[in-house]
Amino acid sequence: MTPLDANPARAGSWYEASADPFPAQPAAQGNIDVDVAIVGAGFTGLSAALALAGVGKSVAVLEAHRVGSGASGRNGGQVGSGQRIDQETLESQFGSDTALRLWNLGEAAKGEVRRLIADHAIDADWRDGIAYVARRDAAVPGFHAHVRHLRDVYGYEAAQPLSRDEAAALTGSGAVCGGMLDRGAGHIHPMKFLFGLARAAQGAGAQIFENSRVEALDGTTLRTSSATIRAGQILLATNGYAGNLHPKVAARVLPINSYIAVTEPLGAPPLAEDIAVADDRFVVNYWRTVDGNRLLFGGGESYTLRFARDIAAKVRRPLAELYPALRGIRFDYAWGGTLGITVSRHPYFAELAPGVLTAGGYSGHGVALATLGGRIAA
Repeated sequence: MTPLDANPARAGSWYEASADPFPAQPAAQGNIDVDVAIVGAGFTGLSAALALAGVGKSVAVLEAHRVGSGASGRNGGQVGSGQRIDQETLESQFGSDTALRLWNLGEAAKGEVRRLIADHAIDADWRDGIAYVARRDAAVPGFHAHVRHLRDVYGYEAAQPLSRDEAAALTGSGAVCGGMLDRGAGHIHPMKFLFGLARAAQGAGAQIFENSRVEALDGTTLRTSSATIRAGQILLATNGYAGNLHPKVAARVLPINSYIAVTEPLGAPPLAEDIAVADDRFVVNYWRTVDGNRLLFGGGESYTLRFARDIAAKVRRPLAELYPALRGIRFDYAWGGTLGITVSRHPYFAELAPGVLTAGGYSGHGVALATLGGRIAA
């Protein structure tokens, strides 16, 4: 069993309820010959399809379920700066020159999301700002030092330190101790963005096939239950949903489950601004206001194939720690999703065999990096 089999193909999410649906696409049938076949219709796959079709390549995108069924349609929507690993750690791992290149890639990734939204008139609900907050007093100086480091070494002026009082006023929570606010980062409605990419890729000439799970990979030939796809090159853009399709991907990109709930409408949402927030817990909590007066809150993980039986309870506990007054709030939506992580928390980009590439393993930092990753792979 793989994540494709273990959990519902549709999330029942607020994203699904609030996005104009992407029309159902046919399953792949018969013999199909293309320049490039892409497995997975998430940010990576559709970004790559759009880039390739835009320069005249024939492209087939094969999605096991529906567009938006995977992590790209289920995530917290945060478009963060840099990489999943902070710059100070990257400098110690790779040296200052490579750390700078990785920082610039992260900035390019945010820029790519913004560019695609603008170029293709995608109504993705972009909002500026992510606050990163400490849950312990001892962690606050590290956040403030990081802000100084970004300014002094990378010339990044969009981040500012937050004192305890500033963080509490911004988030409406007494459980935060300070942190930083990055106004150069942002957050979006990920499913609206994804559907916009799908429409743009189709408009450029890419074919999208749904309910077309790839069951076998032989060289650059793919087989589903009803089609054989022969391609000049292949991109595996499956992230945490790779299953056993390729052993190298299975060994490097590990699936874990994360959970999100959206509250009933609130009289007064706790956040003072329309920003997103993430804390510094090992299992990160992340939240923002959506739909004007609802709180979207992500919290809790699990490491089995199946989602938690009671997703609402999984999310409610960390929510109550941050906002005790919301302990008994009704959730109108609650869903789970599978993301792909790597042990190093660095993305996994590789040529697996001649003509076969993979890009994934974004480790919770994928809205921006997966979008740029597709263009890099293309």
